[in-house]
Amino acid sequence: MTSASSHALRIYAGPQARALLARDGLQPHHVKLIPGAAGGPKGLILGALDRYLFGDWLAQSTHAVHLVGASIGAWRMATACLADPITALHKLEHDYIHQDYVVPPGQKRVSADQVSEVFGRNLQAFYSGRVGEILAHPRYRLHIITARGRHVLRREHRIGTPLGYLGAFVTNTLHRKALGAWLERVVFSSHDAGIPFATADYRTRQVHLSEANFSPALQASCSIPFVLRSVNHIPGAPSGAYWDGGITDYHLHLDYRKLCGEEVGHEGIAQGTAQGVVLYPHFQKSIVPGWLDKGLKWRHGSTHFLDNAVVLAPDPGWVKTLPNAKLPDRTDFTHYGTDFAGRVKAWTAAISQAQQLADEFAAWVQKPDMGRVEAL
Repeated sequence: MTSASSHALRIYAGPQARALLARDGLQPHHVKLIPGAAGGPKGLILGALDRYLFGDWLAQSTHAVHLVGASIGAWRMATACLADPITALHKLEHDYIHQDYVVPPGQKRVSADQVSEVFGRNLQAFYSGRVGEILAHPRYRLHIITARGRHVLRREHRIGTPLGYLGAFVTNTLHRKALGAWLERVVFSSHDAGIPFATADYRTRQVHLSEANFSPALQASCSIPFVLRSVNHIPGAPSGAYWDGGITDYHLHLDYRKLCGEEVGHEGIAQGTAQGVVLYPHFQKSIVPGWLDKGLKWRHGSTHFLDNAVVLAPDPGWVKTLPNAKLPDRTDFTHYGTDFAGRVKAWTAAISQAQQLADEFAAWVQKPDMGRVEAL
């Protein structure tokens, strides 16, 4: 196998996807779905890959593709549906980098209400007059994932909400499916498209994505508990408090096998070779199921759900060459504090280096080398 240390990009594949790559290479028409993970500023490192995929490579095919996103991943996927995705994705990158939440006089920190108000206003401005483009895209079926509170989490409350999330954390540690007692997955989908993954893990609802609910659904998908307020009264959706889709589906470790043409046996194991792939630009190899699973390392491995996935991720050694020797992340807001220019400079430098990820993928699809493809 070629040493990954000389590359910025690493390519991982589940066994069914690997068989397809060995047989045919990776062609645009193979891609059935692209997930966009939650993860805040880490998603910025994927900007150049996104622009290549949506602005160039996928444009070579004509088939329908499902785009599934949570939090910043939902923002990325929605933006990819705009008429000029390269320009739009550049603007997303710029606007995200230049977020600035100024602490008002007399406060130690910006409140969740203030962050929600500014963030919501910025989202409205970003997509102003263009939601119709997204909903009418001839090929892309957008699915925005949100988490709707149940029982004590159905309404945001200064005491009930922390207690509810504590309960969710404890029960989720015991069994991931138990998270469904506290939260349910609500998927807002365009084009009346069906949910493109299995939903046997816990309670899931689907809502038609419309001009009326696009902005609140997207803001809800980005509303990290205690950092932003929950979103309520989303048109066309059940009542209740909606939070970041990453709580239920942090990295979208979902069962995609049926979508990609695999037959799944009684033991839940895929049979045969996939007829399509989930192409996953991600900021790391591991695909963590839920936000509350971040510290539960035993849930970070691959499963049969990802047998047809191809994951594109930065090499950990390459990441150490970035400013601060890491990906941009939310700790940078605290680290840089009032040094807005310093944070912008560091993040801009990191995403500039990330062009290498797109360049290496473009070269690989032109001349596939299975020695570069590692087990997921």
